[in-house]
Amino acid sequence: MGKRPNIILICTDQWRGDCLSCEDHPVVQTPYLDQIAGDGIRFNRAYSATPSCIPARAALYTGQKQETHQRVGYRDGVDWNYPTTIASEFTRHGYQTQAIGKMHVHPARSQVGFQNVILHDGYMHFNRAKFRQWDLVDDYLPWLREQTGRNADYFEHGLNCNSYVARPWDKPEYMHPTNWVTSQSIDFLRRRDTRKPFFMYVSYHRPHPPLDPPRWAFEQYRNQEMPPPPVGDWTHLFDEFEDGWRASTMVSDMDPQRLQLARAGYYGHLTHIDHQINRLIEAVSEYELTDETYVCFTSDHGDLLGDHHLFRKVMPYEGAARVPLILSGPAFRETPPRTVLDAPVALRDIMPTLLDCAGVPIPESVEGRSLLPLISGTQKNWREYLHGEHTLGGYSMQYLTNGRQKYIWHSRTGVEQLFDLTSDPTELFDLAAKVENADAVAGWRQRMITELSGREEGFSDGKQLISGKPSSPCLSELREETGTRF
Repeated sequence: MGKRPNIILICTDQWRGDCLSCEDHPVVQTPYLDQIAGDGIRFNRAYSATPSCIPARAALYTGQKQETHQRVGYRDGVDWNYPTTIASEFTRHGYQTQAIGKMHVHPARSQVGFQNVILHDGYMHFNRAKFRQWDLVDDYLPWLREQTGRNADYFEHGLNCNSYVARPWDKPEYMHPTNWVTSQSIDFLRRRDTRKPFFMYVSYHRPHPPLDPPRWAFEQYRNQEMPPPPVGDWTHLFDEFEDGWRASTMVSDMDPQRLQLARAGYYGHLTHIDHQINRLIEAVSEYELTDETYVCFTSDHGDLLGDHHLFRKVMPYEGAARVPLILSGPAFRETPPRTVLDAPVALRDIMPTLLDCAGVPIPESVEGRSLLPLISGTQKNWREYLHGEHTLGGYSMQYLTNGRQKYIWHSRTGVEQLFDLTSDPTELFDLAAKVENADAVAGWRQRMITELSGREEGFSDGKQLISGKPSSPCLSELREETGTRF
């Protein structure tokens, strides 16, 4: 067998699925990602089944459904003890494995199968409260202090890690965490063992707030005309949670000027990252590795960014749950340019896909499915739909989608929603209450009853959905295993 190909998995944090100029976004410019997508495959209906940082990464790292990896919401401080991960399998099969950037695991220095991790999780309240010497859990910070010659911090500009206050980066651009991750990734190409193939996980913290792109990127969008965010006919569902006085709001009819700046900061991050990804791809070319390297680009979840007066993530709506997914590499050189596939795919499918690209066996623990048969057209029976969920405030929001329709069930209230994503991609019109859609709602409800039957929360008795049942961010098996109290 010849030498196996190299694999580069690029993951951003909080990048919306619609925010690529090749998706005809009316504002965002991502020319280099567009180029990668044009030479490879873009998946137009890729979803994060649990759209927040920790549970989404559990799916990405393990290739498992949330019911199996046991994380159905966001909870810091819970140990990562998964025996089989994407990194462990590449390591076990002779790859040199390197992670650079955000991991968001616990303990923070857990390697989850990588041979080496160069860590920057960004501003993490959990870690900064626990470790007053923040460089114990951050490799970027000591580097930043070396560059500035003083006791510097990436929080000197005062922007919180979940807030929608925006301003340009306050230091030279090469010191930005996005540039640092790229520079460290390029340095790995220099010092790698050239006798081995490599698996490199390039994990950017941005566009997750703080919204602090370099000045040129911020100014590019600051005064640009932008269409207003979509506001559906159902936004009253969240009126009681309005918290627009908070910088880190989740529900707000935000002042247009503030929203313009927030979107400029967010879009500026996207274009900045796009340029830095091109910098990395050019380095791959300079090392003459292009023809033997696969590149996969994705994100852990999106950002609602004012859609329906909602912000941040965790919600089942498209802005938060849909993510970009692009795959390019040697096997796709003959694929027609700008190939786009609309089948519903999930983050858990990335691990088996990349192992398949490398000719590495897919472990039995993996529940995701390789996308290669879907790309080649040999996969005849793809999944009928995806099941996603997220716990927030002690209750769960559950969703099902086949990429054409989306059904949502709110466990706190029992409210159901139905959207036609084909004719209404921004989810403006909730169709669940319309008489003519009763059969469609009933069909989706029955699928949800089946999905949730037997779950510990008691959401379903196999015959009906049961509202009012509280839920925890981690299922009981994981809580018992770690001794974590909630």
